[in-house]
Amino acid sequence: MTSKGIAPTIASLFPGGLPLWLRAYDGTEAGDTSQPYGLELVNQRGLSYILTAPGDLGLGRAYVAGDLVLHGVHPGDPYEAFSLLKDHTDFGLPGPVKLAEVLLGLGLSNLVPPAPPPQEHLPLWRRRAEGLRGLTAWGRHSQQRDADAIHHHYDVSNTFYEHVLGPSMTYTCAVYPTGDATLEEAQEHKYDLVCRKLGLKPGQRLLDLGCGWGGMVRHAARHYGVKALGVTLSREQATWAQEEIKAQGLDDLAEVRHMDYRDVTETGFDAVSSIGLTEHIGVDNYPAYFGFIAGKLKPRGRLLNHCITRNNNRGKPTAGAFIDRYVFPDGELAGSGTIVRALEDAGLEVQHHENIREHYARTLAGWCRNLAESWDACVAETDEGTARVWGLYMAGSRIGFERNEIQLHHVLATKTVDGDSGYPLRHEF
Repeated sequence: MTSKGIAPTIASLFPGGLPLWLRAYDGTEAGDTSQPYGLELVNQRGLSYILTAPGDLGLGRAYVAGDLVLHGVHPGDPYEAFSLLKDHTDFGLPGPVKLAEVLLGLGLSNLVPPAPPPQEHLPLWRRRAEGLRGLTAWGRHSQQRDADAIHHHYDVSNTFYEHVLGPSMTYTCAVYPTGDATLEEAQEHKYDLVCRKLGLKPGQRLLDLGCGWGGMVRHAARHYGVKALGVTLSREQATWAQEEIKAQGLDDLAEVRHMDYRDVTETGFDAVSSIGLTEHIGVDNYPAYFGFIAGKLKPRGRLLNHCITRNNNRGKPTAGAFIDRYVFPDGELAGSGTIVRALEDAGLEVQHHENIREHYARTLAGWCRNLAESWDACVAETDEGTARVWGLYMAGSRIGFERNEIQLHHVLATKTVDGDSGYPLRHEF
């Protein structure tokens, strides 16, 4: 080990410098020691994670495994510290001269990759290789592979989600009617806004794709008297949703099925809601997805697509190594223009387009607060590594929405036939 030590060497890899302090297990320190927030590298395995997967993946692995500890914030809501660190994690191993210096200082033994934490999903290249055997017209988004991806993220534990999401059990962006509205009020307002955009009326039929725990189908059935069918690839979500539907006495109007939406055989729906599903289907599959929806709608029927988007229509749709391995395997984001084009190419007429990204920043702040307040219960329900993943990803996503790096768009469209959209002259919602 050279006199430079671990902390200064690692800090030198961060582009633009390290905006908080770093303390390593060899006793060295680096970074901005005036900050109340800092990182502590507690063992050699954490160092190997960082060196063998430079950037957000290696840092994430060390953090999830407990080898890299974040000080000054709660692990359930590391927003304040992560807002300083977020733009400084995109580093790779340096050029030959600098690399030789790093290796001489830290040792070649640290370039042996440790086994990833158990919370990590297969890397993209492995999923692609395995997916080739069952490749379909949907590319790597075969029904089995999509089911595996959804299971990885959503079948954590219904109890865990109850702690994090709150009573609404709604894992999509809320819409805040006022600045002081609660998370629950905002989720209720979101569902009602979707119902009003779809123009739902008693006796109509609604198909909710990727329905989660059934919040939309229950709201539409209870408040608008529609017959609502929701589908989800998560067995735990479907079980919870059906139990809640029965408990609320909505069996005659609402139903949630554990199934791939592509297996829905019914047609002639007055409305389709897609709230947070488009992110999972793959950009290349947008034409098939919206074509499928168009085929399910009656003439003059309506679609409301609620989707996280990029702030432009350029670049790769993937969300980065950490998100792909730990949060949303195979998830892809595109700009809202890409979605609008796909809708129009599928024969649907866009009637309204709205960006509500700032509402998602507020929503994520509420979820992080819930996670921090119920941290011990969440850890007991899953494990500490999983809870850390959630705190890190939600805080990071909040920052992304606040900085307009990602957005959330509602796109309302109709199945217009022979020029007849069935849509009023002006919006009524």
